[in-house]
Amino acid sequence: MRKALPLVLAAALVTAATPAVASAAPPPKWGPCPEEASGLGLECGTIEVPLDYRDPGGKTIEIAISRLASTKPEKRRGVLLTNTGGPGGEGLAYPATLKKLDIPQEVLDSYDVIGMDPRGVHNSTPVTCGLSLAEHPTNIPRYARDSADVTTEAQRVAAVAAKCGSSATAPLLPYMTTANTARDLDRVREALGERKVNYFGISYGTYLGSVYTTLFPERSDRFLIDSATGPGGWDASFSRLFGQGVEDRFPDFAKFAASKPEYGLGRTPAQVTAKYFELAARLDRTPSPDGYNGQVFRHITFADLYYDKSLPHLAETWRALDTGKPVPPATSGQSSTGTAYPADNYIASQLHVICNDSDWPEDVGTYRRDVAIDRFRHPLFGAAAANITPCAFWPSEPIEPPVKITGRGPSNVLIVQNLRDPATPLAGARKLREAFGDRARMVTVDQGGHLAYLFKDNECANDLATDFLVTGARPRHDLACGSQRQVRSAGSAPLSK
Repeated sequence: MRKALPLVLAAALVTAATPAVASAAPPPKWGPCPEEASGLGLECGTIEVPLDYRDPGGKTIEIAISRLASTKPEKRRGVLLTNTGGPGGEGLAYPATLKKLDIPQEVLDSYDVIGMDPRGVHNSTPVTCGLSLAEHPTNIPRYARDSADVTTEAQRVAAVAAKCGSSATAPLLPYMTTANTARDLDRVREALGERKVNYFGISYGTYLGSVYTTLFPERSDRFLIDSATGPGGWDASFSRLFGQGVEDRFPDFAKFAASKPEYGLGRTPAQVTAKYFELAARLDRTPSPDGYNGQVFRHITFADLYYDKSLPHLAETWRALDTGKPVPPATSGQSSTGTAYPADNYIASQLHVICNDSDWPEDVGTYRRDVAIDRFRHPLFGAAAANITPCAFWPSEPIEPPVKITGRGPSNVLIVQNLRDPATPLAGARKLREAFGDRARMVTVDQGGHLAYLFKDNECANDLATDFLVTGARPRHDLACGSQRQVRSAGSAPLSK
């Protein structure tokens, strides 16, 4: 059994699981945005939402939202809610980011694009675990070289979970869930005076969108989800998919490195793959002078497989580790941690959501077994993906069952998915497509890396997604976009609304 929470939390957990109806949210008062979203043509505001939707008259928290308003009233058809993934990703600046990514003007004309810091994140009543970077440096499980590594990691992550349970924001802890964030989105809909909402979510945001349109199908219009986690969100099964994702994506890097003999990593993809195992084993035995061991090497490889633009940096890192030269600086990550937010807010809010969303295995032996299996099933990264996380020791049980994604509701979902995504692998997207049934269509794209729409230049996929947002037209059947414009599979029937 998990360790009990303080009494105030334990008492909350035994209340009824069915959310009550909350009073209507008043409209936000639009004004200037916080620093990270200022100067981008956005206006920002806040709304109050229940901490616990089963007690709508009880404690409230604040949700921060932004708006990039349509400048063409005659073309505006509503609002487009957005989510940047994570969970834990900031969202206030995202409407302006979409504009920088050259989202077509007809999309901007059609919608007021709405950004949001989800509950627990930055400007929306932030949570903390009081963690330092050294205490929990990665949100991806550490590579386990053997069974003993699982045991050692269990001790470390148990301490992480304990800090979350005793932090300054511990009274908020059980209520940071995807289902409650979806309910927050519906309060945003109410506050904006909209009967229905449209949605664009990436990565984990695909799960949030799936949960929303499952809970509120009659309030959902066009839902575009890009790079899908699967129907269970970030649960233990999804975490193990990182092993499959690296196997899917790694050949792209191996081909790239082999085509650049100057890196000295091999002249064929097979030689580059062999170099991976050689370097990992060498660094397992003897870390580099600047502190890179085999675990770190595997994790930086995983991280740089996300985007094609990172592949040269990854090759340079490998070359430095192979030759004993200084490792180049890491590619810049997205972090806007300021004085107004806890330093660990991203990782803390992420842990809150993924550990609360589902009931993770608590037996350390389960993870030892899974690591042993996935070390052979997915030798590149499986022994990391299957390793134990703080969720095994999370100090609260889920306050409600996970939302079951089904085919009940309007047929209004379009899934866009790269074939070789290391972070949200194709296998998970296929499971989500199956769960939605006729509610969804899926467009797969013959390209590697994380995220498809706007983040890559495949015209076939980008045009289909834009058409869906602007006109509501979707393929009548699932489609497969080739590496360029062409549609490569059956199902290239005319689009339908």
